[in-house]
Amino acid sequence: MTAFVAFELLEQGKLRPDQRLTVSDAAWKEWHAKGSRMFLERASQPTVDDLLMGITTVSANDACVVLAEGATGSVASWVALMNDTARRLGMTGSHFGTPNGWMDEGQTYFTARDLVRLADALITRYPAQYHRYFGHEQLTWNGITQRNHDPTLRIVPGADGIKTGFTNEAHYNFLGSAQRGDQRLVMVLAGVPTPRERARAARDLMEWGFANFAPHRLFAPGERVANAEVQGGTERSVPLVAPRALVATLPRGTAAAVAMRIRYKGPLQAPIAKGAEVAELELKIGNEPPTHVPLVAGANVPRGGALDRLRNGLADLL
Repeated sequence: MTAFVAFELLEQGKLRPDQRLTVSDAAWKEWHAKGSRMFLERASQPTVDDLLMGITTVSANDACVVLAEGATGSVASWVALMNDTARRLGMTGSHFGTPNGWMDEGQTYFTARDLVRLADALITRYPAQYHRYFGHEQLTWNGITQRNHDPTLRIVPGADGIKTGFTNEAHYNFLGSAQRGDQRLVMVLAGVPTPRERARAARDLMEWGFANFAPHRLFAPGERVANAEVQGGTERSVPLVAPRALVATLPRGTAAAVAMRIRYKGPLQAPIAKGAEVAELELKIGNEPPTHVPLVAGANVPRGGALDRLRNGLADLL
């Protein structure tokens, strides 16, 4: 989540990859010898790019705190941003208490489903940043080389992340992803007693997934899915399009029914910008819980003038 928040700030121009952030005395004192770290030096000034590499490759606790302080002024402000982001992503079973996941007596918690939702947003909304920062086998910083603990890299074909972790409550855990052709699978492991068992389970589960499930494309990128009613605009409706290829993953050899429903708070209010997320597509495959994916506006709809409102009002009456 810290990486995702940073990607959003980079896109908004509130952070720059080459921006240097200072390692504060407080951050150094607490984190220079605590858990996984980059071994950042007191008062040093790593770039945002450096910190993200440390966070995504070696779970650098110190880098998370330095990024949080430098980007928003305090750890508390950064954590508030993380929780706001979780709400926007629909992560209803999650809460963040720290920027680095360090054990905090249960203030930080999340569900497997929410982790998959976060992984989906991370990969599909920021593909360039995802491929730049995730999936590296090792990191060398301050003369120290550390390897990534991801148990699937270079072993499971197509594996490219995402993150291992450990807490006393969740034990050894892993959020992993791999892509083969048009099919990407995301997996969650938690409660694993040892790193060796985690590695074996991660590899077996990912291979089982690719062997037993197949993708079925529903909509191509940019394809119109439906129209949404618009109020107060130059047009009475706007096309809802798929921002990316929308795929249903089904067990091989089955033909489970896929039920689809459009959800939005309507009518939408003009102005509407092309590409803005304005609705969602609810997918229900067989008896599985529903999945929700965003739909975006396929055109600009400016705010209408008096003549537009009169014309649309008459059309509605007719």
